[in-house]
Amino acid sequence: MSGKNCTAVTEFIILGLTDEPNLCVILLLIFLGFYVVTLISNLSIITLIKKSSQLHTPMYLFLSHLAFVDIGSSSTVTPVMLKNFLVDKTIIPLGGCVVQLFFVAFFGTAECFLLAVMAYDRYVAICNPLLYSVNMPPRICTLLLIFSYLGACINAWIYTCCLLSLSFCGPNKINHFFCDYSPLLNLATYQDDIVEILTSASAGSIIVISVLIVILSYVSILFSVLKISSTEGRSKAFSTCTSHLAAVILFYGTLTFIYVMPNSNYSADENKVISVFYMVIIPLLNPLIYSLRNNEVKGALRKLMRRKHTFS
Repeated sequence: MSGKNCTAVTEFIILGLTDEPNLCVILLLIFLGFYVVTLISNLSIITLIKKSSQLHTPMYLFLSHLAFVDIGSSSTVTPVMLKNFLVDKTIIPLGGCVVQLFFVAFFGTAECFLLAVMAYDRYVAICNPLLYSVNMPPRICTLLLIFSYLGACINAWIYTCCLLSLSFCGPNKINHFFCDYSPLLNLATYQDDIVEILTSASAGSIIVISVLIVILSYVSILFSVLKISSTEGRSKAFSTCTSHLAAVILFYGTLTFIYVMPNSNYSADENKVISVFYMVIIPLLNPLIYSLRNNEVKGALRKLMRRKHTFS
């Protein structure tokens, strides 16, 4: 919508991380390398899980979907970031901004739910190992995945609809490296308070619910592990959780600052740094965290490599 003496904005200019030419070249090489490694490592995780029968368990099914979400999350923003390092002005139409925001919200929310589902999976595996196959059959796993993606879609639509309800007819320069909701909100000429409240409430409730599931799962796991008499048994039980805990801490920590507190005291530059970590670094780190600290993944990889070597 636009007022009588107002021309509606139809495109935005992405300011990016920096406009310093020499720094742009360095950052281009760094983030291009990050993106390539992110794609290769996450695709490798998905391929390995698909081809290794020993990894055909609920835990690795969820991990393969987490890798897919990480690819989507990084691919939604990184190409635009890289383009910004190459050209003087990165212009994106309003429709492109809407689509980008939708997928940023979709993949971010899906990762929230998947991490919570993976925590629940670890709870069932450690606290009820004898009933694991009964409590986590393929049907339940499929339902948990459907719920994760459906919840992600609903939250993404909330953000998209709130963005479409805003009026833009003033400045069109987004002080960010992608079309994030908070900098777009700052550019809006007219907005209802409900728009900001609704998105913060939606993101906040998702984070609170998923974090609560994670906390309850790990409290139960802790009590179960402490009941194990042998040190070796305790160590083995904890080792299956350390990778997931590391991913949870990295993800939820940055997500809380960005989407639950859009009007916090953080400067635009600080928000950019946090967003880089959330959108680019975490998708890069997740496959490394889950592979380097996971003996089953490393064993499956060695077995697959030996099989390829034998056939070659």
